[in-house]
Amino acid sequence: MQSVFDGHNDVLLRLWHHERDGADPIAEFKDGISSGHIDAPRAKAGGLAGGLCAIYIPSGDLVFADPDRNGHYATPLAAPLERAPSLDIALEMAAIALRLDRAGAWKLCRTTGEIRDCMEKGIFAAVMHMEGCEAIDADLVALETFYAAGLRSLGPVWSRNNVFAHGVPFAYPSSPDTGPGLTDAGFALVRECNRLGILIDLAHITEKGFWDVAKTSDQPLVASHSNAHALTPVARNLTDKQLGAIKESRGIVGLNYATAMLREDARSDANTPIEAMVRHVDHLVSRVGIDCVGLGSDFDGATIPEEISDAAGNQKLIAALRNVGYAEADLVKLCRENWLRILASAWKEGSATRASQY
Repeated sequence: MQSVFDGHNDVLLRLWHHERDGADPIAEFKDGISSGHIDAPRAKAGGLAGGLCAIYIPSGDLVFADPDRNGHYATPLAAPLERAPSLDIALEMAAIALRLDRAGAWKLCRTTGEIRDCMEKGIFAAVMHMEGCEAIDADLVALETFYAAGLRSLGPVWSRNNVFAHGVPFAYPSSPDTGPGLTDAGFALVRECNRLGILIDLAHITEKGFWDVAKTSDQPLVASHSNAHALTPVARNLTDKQLGAIKESRGIVGLNYATAMLREDARSDANTPIEAMVRHVDHLVSRVGIDCVGLGSDFDGATIPEEISDAAGNQKLIAALRNVGYAEADLVKLCRENWLRILASAWKEGSATRASQY
């Protein structure tokens, strides 16, 4: 079984929702439930050793548009969020992450050494990520606090605009060039993340924002959960030109399991074969090379192929990749080592990218 370090999941969002409904998030993750995608038992069954766990503030007004008779759709951007309530929710999710750590349900990791140690011990290695920075003030005071709490990765925007940047809508067919890029505050955010050693994720940003980060950041370019626009032309996927920039920076693109980003018709339909996932991996590898592709499942945040179902089904994708000719050394890179190299670079760890033996 290949151990997987995954570039994106929304398990904290699910646990936060369930806690508001009266559930115990610690018991839910530690003991497992039948709904959702990730908990400790299913992660262990599927070889999911850890991943970037997102703090994401939900948009209550977002209604996905129905496809027209041609199968096309364009969901308007969600409205910008107010900072104060966003900060409250972000703190509640961060508190769940910290309580899971204290309870021994997972380890909140701040170095790749800690991630590798968790892999050796069979402990879920969680990295705190922020998907959209609505909880962060333009003066970046809160960034220091979240960093102290364990934040080591962030995406300046989700698919809505904020004080830092502009997001891409959920639209098909559509270019990712849908609006402006970084604001002045966004450029300052990128520079501060570089200084602190916080990974910058470009998964939901406009194409202009992508290029703004590329010309500003000293980190490899990262799109944690995005697929190939050439195969599925939704606004959220990456063009071959963007993939070329990721390759040049020795960055990473993480395969998103969301069916709307895998299928040729861009529909959210769980009846999507694993072959669609393999097809995107093949294209990404052909454009950026085997060293710059990873997995970014979007577990607990998207409709995924029913053959995968949840974290316990992860090895089905690995088996499918093996069956089409990916060697074990390639799978080691795709499943974890490429992500660990990127994290070591963003976190300024220098030579902490030794080959894994797990």
